[in-house]
Amino acid sequence: MKIIVHKEILLYFIFWVSVTSFAQNKSDRELILIDKDWRFSLGHLYDTQKDFGHAEGYFSYLAKTGFADGPAAPGFDDRAWRKLDLPHDWAVEQDFSEKASYSHGFKSSGKGFPEKSIGWYRKKIMIPQSDEGKIITLKFDGVFRNSKVFFNGHFLGTEESGYNGFEYDITAYVNYGNENTIVVRADTSMEEGWFYEGAGIYRHVYLQKTNPLHVITNGTYVTSEIQNDTAEVTAEVTIENKGNYKGAIEVIQTIINASGKEVTSTAENRLAPEFYKTANFTSKIKIQSPLLWDLDAPNLYRIITQIKQEGKIVDDYETNFGIRTIKFDPEKGFFLNGKSIKLKGTNNHQDHAGIGTALPDELQYYRIKKLKEMGSNAYRCSHNPPTPELLDACDKLGMLVIDETRLMGINDYHLNDLKRLIERDRNHPSIICWSVGNEEWNIEGGIVGERITNVMQGFSKSIDPTRPVTVGISSGFRSGISSVVEIMGYNYMGNGDIDAHRNDFKDQPGMGTEEGSTFATRGIYFNDDTKHYKSAYDKKPRPTFFSIEEGWKFYASRSYLAGMFIWTGFDYRGEPTPYGWPSVTSYFGMMDVCGFPKDNVFYLKSWWGSTPVLHLMPHWNWSGMEGKEIDVWVHSNCDEVELLLNKKSLGKKKMEQYGHLEWKVNYTPGTLEAIGYKNGKKILTEIQKTTQNPENIKLSIDKENPSNANVLVITVEVTDKKGLHIPTANDEITFAVKGGKILGVGNGDPTSLEKDQFIDDITLVPITNLEEQKLTSAELLQELPTFSESDWTAAFKDRDYKIQAKSYVYRGQFDLKNISKTNMVSFFYKKIGAESVIFVNGNKVVPSAEDSQKYSFTSSILKEGKNTIYIMAKPLQKIKDWDVMNTDPGIIQVITPSEPWKRKLFNGYAQIIIQKDESGSEVVLSATAKGVKAGVLNVNQKKK
Repeated sequence: MKIIVHKEILLYFIFWVSVTSFAQNKSDRELILIDKDWRFSLGHLYDTQKDFGHAEGYFSYLAKTGFADGPAAPGFDDRAWRKLDLPHDWAVEQDFSEKASYSHGFKSSGKGFPEKSIGWYRKKIMIPQSDEGKIITLKFDGVFRNSKVFFNGHFLGTEESGYNGFEYDITAYVNYGNENTIVVRADTSMEEGWFYEGAGIYRHVYLQKTNPLHVITNGTYVTSEIQNDTAEVTAEVTIENKGNYKGAIEVIQTIINASGKEVTSTAENRLAPEFYKTANFTSKIKIQSPLLWDLDAPNLYRIITQIKQEGKIVDDYETNFGIRTIKFDPEKGFFLNGKSIKLKGTNNHQDHAGIGTALPDELQYYRIKKLKEMGSNAYRCSHNPPTPELLDACDKLGMLVIDETRLMGINDYHLNDLKRLIERDRNHPSIICWSVGNEEWNIEGGIVGERITNVMQGFSKSIDPTRPVTVGISSGFRSGISSVVEIMGYNYMGNGDIDAHRNDFKDQPGMGTEEGSTFATRGIYFNDDTKHYKSAYDKKPRPTFFSIEEGWKFYASRSYLAGMFIWTGFDYRGEPTPYGWPSVTSYFGMMDVCGFPKDNVFYLKSWWGSTPVLHLMPHWNWSGMEGKEIDVWVHSNCDEVELLLNKKSLGKKKMEQYGHLEWKVNYTPGTLEAIGYKNGKKILTEIQKTTQNPENIKLSIDKENPSNANVLVITVEVTDKKGLHIPTANDEITFAVKGGKILGVGNGDPTSLEKDQFIDDITLVPITNLEEQKLTSAELLQELPTFSESDWTAAFKDRDYKIQAKSYVYRGQFDLKNISKTNMVSFFYKKIGAESVIFVNGNKVVPSAEDSQKYSFTSSILKEGKNTIYIMAKPLQKIKDWDVMNTDPGIIQVITPSEPWKRKLFNGYAQIIIQKDESGSEVVLSATAKGVKAGVLNVNQKKK
């Protein structure tokens, strides 16, 4: 069996090796990641000329099959477009603007920016002649948003939602043995959520090849029941026949454990489905002494489904699954494998500092590891289907998940989205609950909400009866959805009386699906509304809301509540409550957008985790505040904590369960020290020291970075001469990298309007006012003569292609603004003649060596403003009367090199994300700043 999988995660490589060695002969199935080498350009929402002439044709792609035009046409010239790899988020690349969407973090893209709301992607692929007879499909994990996909000029379909995976069968349209063109147009002019959603193909794309007789996508459904020391695994498989084979097939189900060993196998003889029909087959398989999937031991199995036709394996399809039991009890909360587990969860959106929504796979693991380190054991996908790699990370790392659809409703639009979500994700052992709605205020408290919930709940059960359904509710807990939902989702204690609701609905389990919404700026310990600073001390964010400590005490003390999910684990772009511009990210996170911890992380770690914790706040750099009172807090799970200032004890205090400790301390520079005691013994010490001036840049790979990963997450800081981290530093650091490329930079500052990415700017300048004159000679001149102004006529107007001149000269203009010597200007010529000679501002130019239809213009022949281009060419001849002749001379590309990558530290920290190149060479990151010594980090590549 031939499978191409993500290179980034070592586990995937092991998976590939074990599967390949297992298969006795190769099937026709291939899954090929095609993220590399796309072309991209922004189009325009309503100006078709600025949208490259798309949808201007007499016959549109909706009128006649294969009549795609503009960039959707296979022959469109995209050489001047930008080259990039997926995943890609074009919104994060844009500047900030006060006129832009509050929800999307004031990035000047999408709504209100028609020139930044359409993105075009194009890619060419070869499909060999040997693939003829296979079923070929394109698979997209997600495109934001309202995507249209074309293949070889054929319109494949539209996917409105930016969060759904989708696929198209392209078998009939393939040029076997030749080049094929994939085109995607994404439209972000409308938002789905009220939070940052990115723009473009921000998830993976695959080319899939199968036998006509195959398991459909997401075509296996694996469940298990455990009795005594035996698990009975039920494997339901849906097989489709897109060929003409009729007769017997053999369906083989083989279970493989995590070490790659075969556990058990079963085979059954069945009849193949009829042409373009599907059939479901179910197998029962027993596993003795199964290894259960658990939080600390996330044991995974794989089931390999093989189809044999006339003795040959024609398809094999693999599914990860876990064996475990879950239960929500209205009196005792949640149980995993029969053990009571308090859900210690966070809500999260899907963006990250510097890269927006286009997260490399490793960053999904990084973020889940960060949450696990905090003590969290549960994750709510707020408020949309996640990328598949997030769920893979939760499966492999042991994180429970509430999986959530985007919108409530009972029609095909809503239920089909829910169906695709559940069928895609139901084999993930991490998922414990389906969420079918969130804070639907218009319908929560009435009969409409009740009806919709009943339908969606029953519909979910028809697809996956093994998991319960929840809805997050915030406008009261007594009627409507609250009265019928299977698992009550309480969004914020201040929105209703939770205990009273529970007393009215004692058979209904419940949990806090959102709690907190506290405000904190990392590293800031005072409020300053003029600077948009929110103190990191855990306080009520609003009168009807509660602090993190108050929330956890409430949920921890009630056994009938399964747990709570904090809003949020990480800060995210958009929704910069309680402020607006120039704040561009939220303040809710336990960590900032980079994953740097705020102080509340250590409160949660104290009471969510199992290891001793001692955290002392704030920092001890308060120049100018000598003698003034400072609030000193300690987060710890020690029995007692003693506080010392410059070795003088300020007293010992006992720790209340789920609490924290406070002192009032008059500031004196020096050393603030906390000592934690357990059973009367000193077990931990934490120190905050007054630091000196910054001297060195320190670069370090974060410990949550996956081992041997293709992507590096690096923390940037400055230290004083003693090597102490300076918590108030805000130096601007400039970066350079060898052996890799920088994907993004961030620092967690909610008000930072710095660039997230530093990429070359590409501007496409059209040639306008194209005119022509007839020439009497077929010989093309190598010097530009003088032409009579009166002889110029509009180019190609009323051209009689049966009676043409021996040659023509064409003249047009292109306008260059703010041109400098650093700009790289190229002309991508589209043939308007059989042979051509080109002049710019009277100077002859020659084609480049790598592309005979590309001309690079030196700065010496260009000028600010209007420039004139002449093209002398022998005319093209029509072969057939209906041939459409090209009249577009081409496009001018202006590349403005970006500034060097840089970022200011914010309260001591910045983050840089680097992707290693494929050469295997050493990655060297250098960082410089004024007044401090440069930092260098060397990372040796390891063989995978």
